[in-house]
Amino acid sequence: MSKSKNNRFLFPLIVMAVLFFLLGFITTMNNSLIEYLSKAFLLNEVEKQLINTFFYGAYVLSVPVGFLINRLGYKRGVLAGLALVVAGFFLSIPAVGMGYYGFLSAVSVFAIGIVILQVAANPYVNALGSPETAASRLTLTNALNSVATVIAPIFVSMIIVSADSGSGNLDPKAVQTPFAGIGIVTLLILVVMFFLKLPEISSGEENTSNDGSSGYKSSAFRYTHMWLGSLAIFFYMGVEIGIPSFFADYSVSLGFSFDSVDKTDLLKYYWGGLMVGRVLGIFILRKFAPGRILSLSAAGAALFVAASLLIGGGDLKTLSLALFLGSGLFHSIMWPVIFNLSLEDLGPHAKVGSGVIATSVIGAALLPPLMGAVQHSSAGSGLVLAISCLFIYYAYLIFFAAKGSKIR
Repeated sequence: MSKSKNNRFLFPLIVMAVLFFLLGFITTMNNSLIEYLSKAFLLNEVEKQLINTFFYGAYVLSVPVGFLINRLGYKRGVLAGLALVVAGFFLSIPAVGMGYYGFLSAVSVFAIGIVILQVAANPYVNALGSPETAASRLTLTNALNSVATVIAPIFVSMIIVSADSGSGNLDPKAVQTPFAGIGIVTLLILVVMFFLKLPEISSGEENTSNDGSSGYKSSAFRYTHMWLGSLAIFFYMGVEIGIPSFFADYSVSLGFSFDSVDKTDLLKYYWGGLMVGRVLGIFILRKFAPGRILSLSAAGAALFVAASLLIGGGDLKTLSLALFLGSGLFHSIMWPVIFNLSLEDLGPHAKVGSGVIATSVIGAALLPPLMGAVQHSSAGSGLVLAISCLFIYYAYLIFFAAKGSKIR
């Protein structure tokens, strides 16, 4: 690819990186609120996971969103997504006063906006340059996403949890002012994006094969590796969200007595591991096959979680907790690698394929509540059984990396 074409893609890549930051911040902030909302609304183990269900459940719309973006183009799709994010945060302000389910209804509005941004941004970054370096580019933009995921738990603990924990009675309305601030910032991004000129990648440019041919199948739905990759994203979301979702209960089971602020703030180490891993991944994925790195990452994460469970509490409880949070280092490159492997060789079907793959983010809506049900229904060993579900997810990721990602 020529130097002038690379320069042409530099600015839109920076713009996409900003959007990935926004995606990471909102997604992680939402997950970091679980423990706080659980106490503020007096929720049980299953109910408190429903914020994941309402947020990630919006990804069921990813396929129609993919077709929509195919018609609108990337920029209009991004603007529509940002507009819904703004609307959702502003709606959350009165909705939180209507109870937990009123608040979740508003969450689902900005969740749809996040879905649109996610479906538009990933294939756009994938198309902004050579197919050989697509995984590295996605890892680069996801690195900034990870910076946001480190900041978000700190934001929740300092601005929402600590500001309200002194009274002893947690008030869910404490989210109103921070949510208004996020809505205003997103509105400013929307205005700036409206006036920016971004290159629209034509179908002929997306993932064109090395020999310049266009021998693609008639539909995105005819690619087996895309479907298997979609299932890999489903299980990956259970992994990524499962660790922080069960961290508070797991820390208690190990014998720690963290307060609400500490439980939220400590998640920065998990998300920090993702950030460090993605920065390293930018360089690693330029030298090693993405499939091999995905296999090693899944195996490494499974080893860390298994070691943590085996060590348990007692004198080594700090090591156990560190291993549990340290799994984030291995989770770091999974999303961009799975996404890139799933979209490989789809060419003009990349937008629709992205929608199909993104639909499987509903794994974060379904798997944590399922794990919560396992925990709730099994006295004593319920938490360990719930966390052990992660090993099923890791096993499938290893299969996808070794076999499922092969193009048929």
